Amino acid sequence: MEKSPFEQLGGADGVRALAEAFYDAMDEHEPALARLHVLDEEGRVARSARDKFALFFIGWLGGPQDYVAQHGHPRLRMRHARVVVDEAMRDAWMRAMRRAFEVRRVEPELRAFLETQLGNLATHLRNG
Repeated sequence: MEKSPFEQLGGADGVRALAEAFYDAMDEHEPALARLHVLDEEGRVARSARDKFALFFIGWLGGPQDYVAQHGHPRLRMRHARVVVDEAMRDAWMRAMRRAFEVRRVEPELRAFLETQLGNLATHLRNG
């Protein structure tokens, strides 16, 4: 790839929009997964969780490393150790992400690449 996924998605604004679509899909279609997060007064994944994930995702996709500067190394397995991440949760997470790709009309080649990379990451986080 000549451009990073971050650039292909439209930079920080594009990645933030993808993160919003992801959490909207989670709220609507994967309620068990959504309930693992802090929820707002409307029962949706809270703004703080959405913003923190977007910041992580920006860096993970090749953009600025502001997440690391603000929160340190992601240590994803450690941060997810408080919940059981089994095959069903991994699959729910991926379904929400696929819906976000659809909503944001991510180009097929980039989508295939991201689904593979995120699928590998989600499988790595399994702890149950």
